[in-house]
Amino acid sequence: MIGRIHGTLVHVNPPDILVDAHGVGYEISVPMSTLYDLPPAGQPVTLVTHLVVREDAQLLYGFLTEGERTAFRALIKVSGIGPRMALAVLSGLSVDDLSRAVAEQETGRLTRVPGVGKKTAERLLLELKGKLAPVAEAAQGGGGVLFSSSGDILRALVALGYSEKESAAAVSRLPEDISVKDGIRQALKGLGKN
Repeated sequence: MIGRIHGTLVHVNPPDILVDAHGVGYEISVPMSTLYDLPPAGQPVTLVTHLVVREDAQLLYGFLTEGERTAFRALIKVSGIGPRMALAVLSGLSVDDLSRAVAEQETGRLTRVPGVGKKTAERLLLELKGKLAPVAEAAQGGGGVLFSSSGDILRALVALGYSEKESAAAVSRLPEDISVKDGIRQALKGLGKN
């Protein structure tokens, strides 16, 4: 598995780019959100990647943030959603917008993405429910760290049956440097008072 590429950006032909890493040119498909934030050609670039191996091809998908890659991986696990459709969704919506649409079960945001009809949007909302809140939390926290203590606390609250919205609100009231164990305890006390 190729998990990360660091090299020189050689060529951009949306949605594909070519990155030279120590003399090997990697063709990588990226969402528009990544494409807009790439440096100019000839500059160094680092991408986290996901490799898809098919019978007839090996396809590499790249992302500037760990949150985008995690959302991509969640999207391609949805039945009927392939890597190209997942790229289209991430090109049309930020990870935060996608997570919010799933949390609020809002098909309207998803159907604005080209190629996503009402039935596909409903399937996405159903199968992604509870899987994207930690990704959005990490994206907001910056630094690209997906498994921060706040993300772990949020996942634990959702697993305990609280909605993503209530869980996110409870986590936002916690101190940033709190441990997972203490954070869960304090969040549950706060949720119990409401």
